[in-house]
Amino acid sequence: MGRGDQLARQWRIIQTLISSKQGKSVADFVKDENCHPRTVYRDLEALQEAGFPIYQERRDGKGVWALVDEWKHHLPVPFTLAELMALYFSRDLIKVFRGTAFHDALESLFQKVKTTLPPESLAYLEQVEQTLFVGIKPYKDYRRFREIINRINEAAVKRRTVDMIYRTMSRGGEETRRQVDPYRILFFDGAFYLIGHCHLRRGVRMFVLDRIRMLSVTDETFEIPGDFDLETYMRSPFRVIHDRPVKVIVRFDRKVAGYIREKIWHHTQRIEPQKDGSILFSAEVAGTDEIKAWVMSWGKHAEVLQPEFLIEEVALDLSECLRKYSHQKRKAR
Repeated sequence: MGRGDQLARQWRIIQTLISSKQGKSVADFVKDENCHPRTVYRDLEALQEAGFPIYQERRDGKGVWALVDEWKHHLPVPFTLAELMALYFSRDLIKVFRGTAFHDALESLFQKVKTTLPPESLAYLEQVEQTLFVGIKPYKDYRRFREIINRINEAAVKRRTVDMIYRTMSRGGEETRRQVDPYRILFFDGAFYLIGHCHLRRGVRMFVLDRIRMLSVTDETFEIPGDFDLETYMRSPFRVIHDRPVKVIVRFDRKVAGYIREKIWHHTQRIEPQKDGSILFSAEVAGTDEIKAWVMSWGKHAEVLQPEFLIEEVALDLSECLRKYSHQKRKAR
């Protein structure tokens, strides 16, 4: 067991004593920490030698350890109770990372948070949990990508170039070998992405983690350019596909206008109310594939007004849909 684990355990012991009114026995600590009694005694002695006012006494016929009361309010607790409770409740949001090292580390953190909260606060949390639910979208199980995510994260931290086999979507699933300098790992809209400098394409590119077939970390190092900014890079697309900027104008009828107005869909969006209750939605987007899918998801309630090529693409897709459903209707007769 490393020095870090020992210090973490001793910190939890201190936090437990801070929140305890009656003190804790060695048996209590053994149960909480799942360790040998000798380990607990060594930890308590080490804390005493470090200057913490811990003492042992007998209460209700058993030996307990406690902390001098006046010191409980002067120990360096890094979080307020409200902050700890907010952190505890946010654990529902990390379910999307299940199967990755990120999830494991955060779960460990939450367990430490629980040991820091006094019993009264834990009881309150249990009551609130029955009324508060944090809903998240359906998410992909990334357990089979655990090793790749860990390697990319390691490479990004150590500034090491990665060598990988990547499958594209634009060329019929063609697989290419790439060397990439990993700048950032991005979790966006339920999926993991790698953003970095691609040696093959000689520029910053975004890679979908699902399409990485093989990946290894090389000994080659890199530096992130000083002018690279993730927010600036992500600001140009409607979602995550990069292309030339295009102004798109869409009319939404009055039935869905309220839904469109209540959300920020793009940082450049403008919404103009019309006399009939409809709205004109406009935005400067880079690449139209995703916004086309978004517009079509609103069905008959959305109409593309600009650009002309997007109108034609939507009309073509809708014609193909009509052909398919007409074919199904004839088969059913």
